[in-house]
Amino acid sequence: MIPRYFAVAEAEHELQNPTSEEKLVLLGERLGLGPVSRVLDIASGRGGPAVLLAQQFGCTVHGVEIAPEFRAAAVERAANAGVADRVAFELGDAANTTFETESYDAALCLGASFVFGGLADTVDALTPAVRSGGYVAVGEPFWRRLPLPDEYEDRRDPWTTLEGTVVVFETSALPVVSVIASSEDDWDRYETLHWSAVEQWLTANEGDPDAAEIKARHERWKRTYLRYGRELVGWAIFVGWKRP
Repeated sequence: MIPRYFAVAEAEHELQNPTSEEKLVLLGERLGLGPVSRVLDIASGRGGPAVLLAQQFGCTVHGVEIAPEFRAAAVERAANAGVADRVAFELGDAANTTFETESYDAALCLGASFVFGGLADTVDALTPAVRSGGYVAVGEPFWRRLPLPDEYEDRRDPWTTLEGTVVVFETSALPVVSVIASSEDDWDRYETLHWSAVEQWLTANEGDPDAAEIKARHERWKRTYLRYGRELVGWAIFVGWKRP
């Protein structure tokens, strides 16, 4: 299960990654989506990308999400948007789910490569589910420069550089054909929505047994973002092509 912090911090996020609707539409264009396209969306969260892609391109999307509260929000969002006939959200752990071989035109994992243990494992897990000529798209952080400052706190993050991220795809025989990078505005929207949601939740839930842990995580990540995040951490959607 995901840490409770994320259920609190992302309760109001339309998009649970540092990207925008415009960039997700661009992703759909780069993937060549249309009314006959089938899309797999791993860690589909509150359903933002899935619903948007179904609305814009008429494609069908199968999402897999482990958090019940996120899945419930996604189902409601799809119904309200009028795309419930094209978008379905399965409650489950994608790491333990079997996907039909070569049955999707595109497989997405936006900001959740940890589901499979890392980027390389994510690419390897999703490639068999995509038809020849289809795409695997992963949203992934990367280091803008190395080495990290000695005082950087979250040193265990398993990321590599922009070039290194592309190498991971291409080592798995998926040439990267598109990179859709986040801007500072994308990051600020994503991060400050966390700040707002957590501060409001802490005010309303002072006696909650998880309040101290959520507050500590909130303060540490806010501090890290303000000191180093904008300078050191990038995020992009990397699109790998499965050659016919």
